Amino acid sequence: MVLPCLNEAAALPWVLARIPNGFRPIVADNGSTDGSARIAAELGATVVNASPRGFGAAAHAGLCAADADVVCFLDADGSLDPRQLPRVVADVAAGRADLVLGRRRPTGHGAWPVHARFGNAAVAWRLRRLGGTHVRDLGPMRAARRQALLDLNLTDRRFGYPLEMILMATRSGWVVSEVDVDYAPRMAGGRSKVTGTVRGTLRTIHDMARVLER
Repeated sequence: MVLPCLNEAAALPWVLARIPNGFRPIVADNGSTDGSARIAAELGATVVNASPRGFGAAAHAGLCAADADVVCFLDADGSLDPRQLPRVVADVAAGRADLVLGRRRPTGHGAWPVHARFGNAAVAWRLRRLGGTHVRDLGPMRAARRQALLDLNLTDRRFGYPLEMILMATRSGWVVSEVDVDYAPRMAGGRSKVTGTVRGTLRTIHDMARVLER
């Protein structure tokens, strides 16, 4: 499993302690300055350095470093529970789907700010109109087969990477489905790079719009 990471020292101990048996955590460190890479290594994760700075760069570096047949992705900030990964992986492993997305269900106040939820809904709506993919959430917890993902030749290295994955999968005839996962406020120690601020959300929407235009 791939955990893109930028300054998540506060959350990593909790996240890595909840990794289910049979899942090998790969922390793709994207230039952390708070000791995240050291903490992850001390807790038994495989750590890879990812550059340049960008969510897609980290996610793709982790994908390239993985060696499992099925690879899953998960934010490293504690907002998603690693113990729910098996429900995301199940349909891929059984051959019932090619890409499974965790559809976020907020569990507490502040888990998913209004500005971030609106931005996600707007991009998902446009995706349904343009791409024919009937997804409601572009959530970061997801699973697919490693080689198939590599064969998509994803090129975005910013926040457009998750959207590009869905678009290219749809164009390749993949079966894309969703399962519900809990979404909690991120753990203490900082704000989400995407949902934590209006600026972060707007930057993400901008990156995703560029992918849609291509």
